[in-house]
Amino acid sequence: MAVDKLILILLALPLLGALVNGTIGKKLPNLLVGGIATGVMLLSFVCALLVFNQTNDTKIIQLFTLLSLDDFAINASLQVDALSIWMTLIVTGVGTLIHVFSIGYMSHDKGFYKFFTYLNLFIFAMLLLILGSNYFVLFFGWEGVGICSYLLIGFHYSDAEKGIANSIAARKAFIMNRIGDAGLLIGLFLILAQFHTLEFTEIAEKIAIDPSLINGSIIGITICLFIAATGKSAQIPLFTWLPDAMAGPTPVSALIHAATMVTAGIYLVVRSNFLFELAPLTKDIILWIGFATSMVAAFIAMRQNDIKKVLAYSTVSQLGLMFVALGMGAYTVAIFHVTTHAFFKALLFLGSGSVIHAMSDEQDIRLMGGLRKKLPITHLTFLIGTLAIAGFPLLSGFYSKDEILGHALEHSPILYGTLMISVALTAAYMFRLYFLVFHGEFRGGATLESHVHESKPIMTMPLVVLAILSVFGGLLNLPGIFLSKGTHWLSHFLNSHTAGLEKIKEAHAEPNTTMALMAVASTMTIIILIWAYNNYAKKKKIALADNELVGWQLWSNSKLYLDELYDLLFVKPIEWLSKTCYAIVEIKVLNQGVFGLANLLGKTGSLIRNWQTGLLSNYLFWMVFGLIGLISYYIIKLQFWNF
Repeated sequence: MAVDKLILILLALPLLGALVNGTIGKKLPNLLVGGIATGVMLLSFVCALLVFNQTNDTKIIQLFTLLSLDDFAINASLQVDALSIWMTLIVTGVGTLIHVFSIGYMSHDKGFYKFFTYLNLFIFAMLLLILGSNYFVLFFGWEGVGICSYLLIGFHYSDAEKGIANSIAARKAFIMNRIGDAGLLIGLFLILAQFHTLEFTEIAEKIAIDPSLINGSIIGITICLFIAATGKSAQIPLFTWLPDAMAGPTPVSALIHAATMVTAGIYLVVRSNFLFELAPLTKDIILWIGFATSMVAAFIAMRQNDIKKVLAYSTVSQLGLMFVALGMGAYTVAIFHVTTHAFFKALLFLGSGSVIHAMSDEQDIRLMGGLRKKLPITHLTFLIGTLAIAGFPLLSGFYSKDEILGHALEHSPILYGTLMISVALTAAYMFRLYFLVFHGEFRGGATLESHVHESKPIMTMPLVVLAILSVFGGLLNLPGIFLSKGTHWLSHFLNSHTAGLEKIKEAHAEPNTTMALMAVASTMTIIILIWAYNNYAKKKKIALADNELVGWQLWSNSKLYLDELYDLLFVKPIEWLSKTCYAIVEIKVLNQGVFGLANLLGKTGSLIRNWQTGLLSNYLFWMVFGLIGLISYYIIKLQFWNF
C-alpha cells in the first residue's frame, strides 16, 4: 500500500476509536471498549512499521489548503521522513502496550469508556504533532495533547477524597503549558514574518539559498520555540506541573511522561534544528537550562516517598539530560535517549501501577517492602527498568547516557564532571526506591499485606515486552568499539533520511576514550548499587517521616519549596489582583454602574409618566406653553441676528 494511504489510515484509526467509544462506549461492555481502543492502536503501529520499511526520503502529503494569500499559504499537510516515522513508531508502539495494561488497570473504573476515548484522542493529537509538515499543523497537535492531558490528569475529578486536588493538578498543568504555548505562537508569527512560510523543508531551503535571512530574528525565533519546549517538556521554570500530574491514573503517567507529551518539546527542537544551528546563544541557554533541570529534579527525587513522584522527578531529570544533548547539537543522541527512556520509563510507571494495584491504591513506599516474593513478574521487570535508567552496563540507558556524557566531555570536562553528579543521583534514588519497595519486610500492616497479589497477565505482559526493549534497546545505536560495521544505526538512519539534519554531530570518540567513559560510568553505578543494597536491603533502613527530616533531606522532600515560592510570587498576587478587580471593577463599577443606570432610567420614566394625566386641559396647556416657547426662541434669534 502507498505511503500516503498508510499514513492517513494510521492517523484516522485512533480518531475513529475515540469517536466510537466517545459516542456509544457507555453502552458497550468494558472488554469491547478496551478492545476497540487497543485494536486501533495496534493497527496504527502496524501501519507505522509498513511506512518505516518504505521510508527512503522525505515525502510531503498534501491534504488541503487552509489559507492562500499572495505571499504565503498555510497548508494542512503531512511530512514523512526518518524523524517523524521513528517518533511515530515510539508513540504507537509504547502507546499500544499502555492501552493493553489499561484494560486490566482500569477494569473497575466507572469512567472506563471515557478513559479510552481520551487515550485514543491523545494519541491522535500526538501523531498530528509529529507528522505535520509545518508549524501550523504541529501547533494543532500541540494544543490537542495539551487539552487531552488536562482531561486525563483530572480524570478522577469527582473522587470524594482527592477530586479537588486532581482538578487543581490538571488546571496547573494546563496553565503552565499555556505559558509555553504562548511562546510557540509568538515564534510562529516571527517565522511567518521572516520566511513567509511555515513549512519545515521550505524554511531550511530558504536559509541554505539566502544567507541574508540569517539575522538577529533567528535568536528571537529559537528562544520562543525553546520557551514552548520548556512548557511541554517540563524544564526550569515550567516543570512543577509534571510531578503534580501524577494525580491522573498510572497509565496516564506512563503515556504522558514516557513516550509522548513530554517528548514533544524535544521533537520541536530537533525538527527545528536548522534554526537552532544558527543561534549558538540559544543553544547555550538550552544546555544550561537542561543541566540545571537535571540536577534540581534529581536532588528533589532523592527524598520523595510517593512511588509515582520519584518517577515523575526522574522524568524531569532525564528530560534535562536530553536538553543538554540538544544544547550541544547532538540531536540524534537526544532522540536515542528519548527512545530508550520511552522503554524503561514506561516500564517503571506501569510497574509502579502494578505495585499500586496490588497495594490497594497505596503509593507511599514507606508502607511497602518485601514485595519481590508476592509480585515476582512485577519485581523482575521493575528491577530491569531500574537498572536501565541507572545506567547499568549493557542495558539501554547505559548506551544512551554514555552518548550524552561523551558529548559533554568533548564540549567541556567541567560539564562532564558535573553531569556525572546528576547521573549518580539518578542511580541513588532509583536503587533506594527499588530496595524500599521490593526488599526488607512488609511495613503496611497485616490487613494490607493480605490483599497484596500479582497483577493479571493483561497487565504483566506489557511489562515483559518493555523489559525486553529496555535490555536490548541500546543496540539501536551501539558504539563503534563493539563492532566494525552496523554501529550508530539510529544516528545514521536519522542523518541520511531526514531533511535538515545534515549538521548533526555524532560522537565518534577514540575507542580508548569511549572505553574509559563506559568504565567510569559502570563503576559508579555498581558502587551506588552496593551502597543502596547495604543501606536499604541489608541494614533495612526505612525512609524517615516528613517531620524527622533535617538539612538537605528536608529541602529535597519539600521540593526546594519551589511550589511555595511560585505560590508567593505568582499565585497569591494574581489571586489578590483578581479579588481586588472583582470587588472594585466588577461590583462597584460594572454591577453598580449597570444597576444605577437602570434605576436612573426607571426614575426618569416615572417622572415623565406623571405628566401623562389624561386630562385634555393639561395637554392644551403644555401645547400652548410649547408654542409660546418656540415663538419666543425665534423672535429672540431674529433680534440678535439683525443686531
